[in-house]
Amino acid sequence: MKNLFALLFSVLLASTLTSQEEFNGLELNLGNIYRVSDAETRSISPENFTGEPGKAGMATEGTGSEPARELGQGWKVSPSVKIGPGETFTMAEVNDQGVIQHMWMTPTGNWRHTIMRIYWDGEEEPSVEVPVGDFFGMGWGEYAPLNSQPITVNPGSAFNSFWPMPFRKKFKITMENMSEQEMYLYYQIDYALTNVPEDAAYFHAQFRRSNPTEGAIHTLVDGIKGKGHYVGTYMAWQVNNRGWWGEGEIKFYMDGDKKFPTIAGTGTEDYFLGSYNFENKKTNEYERYSTPYAGLHQIIRPDGLYNSQQRFGLYRWHIQDPIRFQKDLKITIQDLGWRSGHRYLQQKSDISSVVYWYQLEPHASFPDLPSKDNLEVN
Repeated sequence: MKNLFALLFSVLLASTLTSQEEFNGLELNLGNIYRVSDAETRSISPENFTGEPGKAGMATEGTGSEPARELGQGWKVSPSVKIGPGETFTMAEVNDQGVIQHMWMTPTGNWRHTIMRIYWDGEEEPSVEVPVGDFFGMGWGEYAPLNSQPITVNPGSAFNSFWPMPFRKKFKITMENMSEQEMYLYYQIDYALTNVPEDAAYFHAQFRRSNPTEGAIHTLVDGIKGKGHYVGTYMAWQVNNRGWWGEGEIKFYMDGDKKFPTIAGTGTEDYFLGSYNFENKKTNEYERYSTPYAGLHQIIRPDGLYNSQQRFGLYRWHIQDPIRFQKDLKITIQDLGWRSGHRYLQQKSDISSVVYWYQLEPHASFPDLPSKDNLEVN
């Protein structure tokens, strides 16, 4: 059996596999897309809450009832759902075996106060617990184009995930509206029912925030226990000083590392596959970029009034270079800039992050999410 990385990421890597029997022929790319499979395609949306075959577009009531009043059933009667203040809505709950292949959604309301959770195989604690905006690289609550392999955000604030998410018995996805206003959610979850290999691990994602950082350190994750591999980082970074802010090293402590890690980066912009302050040398300004595996896709500049701080959105996907761990994993990044005399400055930035990884269950309990006030983007 091929290693777990090849199984889960062949769609993203666009490489032909040596055996097309594994995962029941789901490893499609332009080199083998003509091959058929016994996997069964299903899709859940407000027009088909269960994903059952032949059951889509049957609604007679829904958020589209009024504009469809003259046309009736089958004419976009239920394109979205309304989630009231403080309510949690179950987007999907499926009892079967297979893999989620794609999720699309466009939530209204406050993206930081809208919490997405995913549960695998009947677990009581979620394996994904992240504000929906941050999961899709929009932690500042403002749209910015993001064009990468596992995550894309397209005009009109269309959120897309292509992370493969296998399940063996069941999956459940919920959305909690923590705000005081109702919100609308348009969404579609595309998945395949098929046999899952024994070594297929489960997708996880966790949110953390340091506002401000203490000791110039932001902990992205701590306490991952088990066997798996780390596949991605998103950061929403607000700089609270005027100078260059990205000298800090990211550090990966794995499999018993104590004082010193196994992996230490050379600087923030280097980890996100940039260099030299993300600066365009002709314009002397930060330059946005959004590539398959890394990007500085969002730059929010001070406007001289209410938007008084510079804010950045950055991502780094470890698809070609997953970070494998056998027992445990902890990740930190230094919040480091410059002071006078060519000396490093320990900063006090506002940093939020989402980390993405695959591991065999069970997973360690997540820390509690920050309170509503401490989640808020000010």
